[in-house]
Amino acid sequence: MFFGLVLGLGKDRTKLGKWIDNRGIKQEWLVQESGLNRNTVRLLCNDDEHMPTARTMQKIIKALRKVDPSIRAEKFWDL
Repeated sequence: MFFGLVLGLGKDRTKLGKWIDNRGIKQEWLVQESGLNRNTVRLLCNDDEHMPTARTMQKIIKALRKVDPSIRAEKFWDL
């Protein structure tokens, strides 16, 4: 168990974090494609309490539509 904690395995992820994990997308790709700060992307992928601004959501969705053109913000956040 300690081994998993050291590597960060099993940590909670947001809906966005789980979605990119399931598709093998790195957070760094999302940083590059969205133009957002690394810390912002980290929060969006790991902190369910963090609610992004409308502009940040737009940037994330625009980047993710390169992978899935049908993706919508409602998939990740309660609007």
